[in-house]
Amino acid sequence: MEKIEHKTVSTNGINMHVASIGSGPVVLFLHGFPELWYTWRHQLLSLSAAGYRAIAPDLRGYGDTDAPPDASSHSILHIVADLVGLLDALGIEPDRVKALVNLSVVFRPRNPKRKPIQSLRAIMGDNYLYVQKPGEVEEEFARAGAARIIKTFLASRDPQPPLVPKEIGFGGSPNLVLIYRRLSYTLNLNSKSEEVTDVICDANLRWKIKRDKKKMRTWELTAAWTGVQIKVPVKFIVGDLDITYNTSGVKEYIHNGGFKRDVRFLQELIVMEGVAHFINQERPEEISAHIYDFIKKF
Repeated sequence: MEKIEHKTVSTNGINMHVASIGSGPVVLFLHGFPELWYTWRHQLLSLSAAGYRAIAPDLRGYGDTDAPPDASSHSILHIVADLVGLLDALGIEPDRVKALVNLSVVFRPRNPKRKPIQSLRAIMGDNYLYVQKPGEVEEEFARAGAARIIKTFLASRDPQPPLVPKEIGFGGSPNLVLIYRRLSYTLNLNSKSEEVTDVICDANLRWKIKRDKKKMRTWELTAAWTGVQIKVPVKFIVGDLDITYNTSGVKEYIHNGGFKRDVRFLQELIVMEGVAHFINQERPEEISAHIYDFIKKF
């Protein structure tokens, strides 16, 4: 871990923290919610040892990368522009992407007739709107405890969607498993600081929650890309205990031809047994091998 280098790159009007190691062809690792570059620590070491330059940034709003206070500055277009600027700063042409390995969350095309919130309501029910009301979910998170919430996200192995009855709230969650140590980040909820010890988390969760509320805005901004295809070879890996894999309709979409129809360059599909959502940390060696075996072809 001590061999991993850290630096700050100026891109798209923000300062982005970037972790990197190795030399050779670039492999860019992008984390999800609620993570940081650190989620890829095992893959950084493995792929760099295999002759690659492994790079993992903290995305906009996470960790040591800037988090603009305006929620409208967290659309998907901002994130893409951040990454294009990062590639420019590294001397890499964005159109030279040769392959994509995607973990856990399956690609779904933009629906031009239905907004994301409407789609989620159709799957989850009206309770999903509970997290759309400004301040309400932040209050619940603060009541339950920031560390507990983050551990719930990261340690859950329940393949069912995390629907929490409003009358129970997050404070009624069962005991949680401690999964990270020697890391401390400050979580800001409702302008109150809470020191989160022994857990890796989004240091700006308040803004990430607000960014999720901008799904409708992202939907509107991406209208011009409706129907656009991924034009590089793709490998998709998911765990059979993953909530996203067990969400209504997803298995049918993946295995009955819908996924292949929408991602025509899909070459490999892997469903790992006994694994939940954060598979790159739960099975680090296997995921590193899957990535290497695929990208070495290109």
